[in-house]
Amino acid sequence: MRGRALLAACLMLVTTAACGDETAPADSLVARAVGSNKLTIGIRFDQPGLSKRTVDGRYVGFDVDVAKYVASELGVDEDHITWHDSKPSTRETDITSGITDLMVASYSITEKRKQVVAFAGPYFDTGQDLLVRLRSTDITGPENLNGRKLCAVGGTTSAEQVRDKFAQAVQLVEYPRYQDCVTALLAGQVDAVTTDDVILAGYVAQNPELLRVVGKRFSQEKYGVGLRKGDNEGRAAVARAIQKMISSGDWLASLNRNIGPSGYRIPPPPQVTEQ
Repeated sequence: MRGRALLAACLMLVTTAACGDETAPADSLVARAVGSNKLTIGIRFDQPGLSKRTVDGRYVGFDVDVAKYVASELGVDEDHITWHDSKPSTRETDITSGITDLMVASYSITEKRKQVVAFAGPYFDTGQDLLVRLRSTDITGPENLNGRKLCAVGGTTSAEQVRDKFAQAVQLVEYPRYQDCVTALLAGQVDAVTTDDVILAGYVAQNPELLRVVGKRFSQEKYGVGLRKGDNEGRAAVARAIQKMISSGDWLASLNRNIGPSGYRIPPPPQVTEQ
């Protein structure tokens, strides 16, 4: 661990001297990691399979493993990570305000978000789908939702996309967390939940006898690690860490461990760029 920290420090000095990037933050991600040996990382606390806080206070899931791996490559071990519960509506401000150093929270890379924050990755490719009750066999895609209630989390655009592109007469319902939507679905208060299929798969793994993912993906999403805009050094370091996680086999091992039990078909690793 100390060797990685020293290497990161050397890299920081070389990069700063060579590039002289005037748009970079005064304290880059690499500098903060090396100088303090700690990081605050934004994740979700309520996404089984991806990132979840357990009843005994542990943080588990694929996103958590990605965050730990990146932090380790920056010289920060797991015990020095502070986990922050970042909601979809606050992810950009959590980064720009300095509340978090990194964001690893099923955070899709979009052109609009890239105007505010920087991304490294992608580290996972996914797409939007529907979660329904197991016996709702008449729902085979988003076009079947006219007149039905569709739940999504506030601060996302998932439900609006269904209404705008597939079912103009759908009734939209919002809750603060996906678990709230799933609870409403199980209670019969809504007819479907929509977000990325890998998130939905985690809830199926918890309730395989009651829920299913429709399996008709209707968007393409690429998850990236968010950090402060202009931090080119930090972005490059995170991209290298993601690529190393993939090439080492740790990426696939984490997915098999956290997502595999749901029956979700794990996609091939993405082509990592700095964005």
